[in-house]
Amino acid sequence: MPPLLLLALWVWAFIDCLTTPEEEVRYLPKVAWVIIVLLFPLVGSIAWLVAGRNRARSRGRAVPWPAGPTAGFPEYERPAERYVAPDDNPEFLASLKKDNARHEDMLKQWESDLRRREEELRRKDEPEDDPRG
Repeated sequence: MPPLLLLALWVWAFIDCLTTPEEEVRYLPKVAWVIIVLLFPLVGSIAWLVAGRNRARSRGRAVPWPAGPTAGFPEYERPAERYVAPDDNPEFLASLKKDNARHEDMLKQWESDLRRREEELRRKDEPEDDPRG
């Protein structure tokens, strides 16, 4: 068996073993199968394929593929899903305006606070008129 094919089989069996639900694993615990597939690449992979997973149970899926409201429709027959880009969405634009107004109010408050503090500092630095003079 070519090494690349053996590597592909080994990786596939390992990933399949890891992703298989515990209730679909047969004969040994899932951890044991993972160890067997890792330690014995060729024999472990073939054993996993033959005996490790309950293939008949996995065929009867609870949800048939494809699933969902638009599954199986060609693109032109797919029901229209209304998607609005953010720059065309009035709710999004209104939230931006509201945020901008809030930020503007905050900026005005900071500026007035800064002006008040500067005024207080100027008053402290100015020499007071001496009443004796």
